[in-house]
Amino acid sequence: MSIIYVLLTISVIVALIFFAAFILSVRRGQYDDTYTPSVRMLFEDELVKESSTPSQEISEKKPINNQEKQ
Repeated sequence: MSIIYVLLTISVIVALIFFAAFILSVRRGQYDDTYTPSVRMLFEDELVKESSTPSQEISEKKPINNQEKQ
């Protein structure tokens, strides 16, 4: 029965060590994303098209010709 207490204690200590390592790596910026901001401008056009309203899309598609106005 005492071996269970020893193993349980060791497993809690190991879990705390991994948790502390995770917290330290997050604070030091290990998981900061440095790649996406540089590429985000390449996909900006797609985001603008999705956020436009239907009335703007219709007005963008209409050609402006002198013959149509008459």
